[in-house]
Amino acid sequence: MSQWDMNNDIERVLYSEDDIAEAAKRVGTELAADYEGRTPVIISVLKGAVLWTVDVMRYMQYAEVEFIDVSSYHGGIASSGEVDLIVDLQTDIAGRDVIIMEDIVDTGRSLKFMMALLEQRGAKSIKVASLLDKKKAVLSMLMLIMLGLMYRKLSWLVTD
Repeated sequence: MSQWDMNNDIERVLYSEDDIAEAAKRVGTELAADYEGRTPVIISVLKGAVLWTVDVMRYMQYAEVEFIDVSSYHGGIASSGEVDLIVDLQTDIAGRDVIIMEDIVDTGRSLKFMMALLEQRGAKSIKVASLLDKKKAVLSMLMLIMLGLMYRKLSWLVTD
């Protein structure tokens, strides 16, 4: 059985490696200035946001890293509307500044779920730094404080 090669199915490159590196530098520099003298907890949303998180953190002096995994797709290609917590945080975030690192905000359901969870757990402040916002759904009415790049069409995005 042959393995699927996504590179054969890519029609065009939307953002170059340089575009993404520049977005990471801009977002990381802004976050470093916003949290100067503090140590925020950066929560990287597994698995897609890990590389984005690393790229942004190169420009920040101090931060503690945590991971979370949530899903609203349940094996399908469309959101089910229900969000499940797959991997929970290992750190108590009560009284802490928190930055959620996302790769793509699609419907906004998962992000809304995570923000509510962090508020319940007593986060002092919550910011979001997403590489992409698809601007797809009315549910995506959340204020993204930091946005790397924007994609406005209804289609699949492949991040590598």
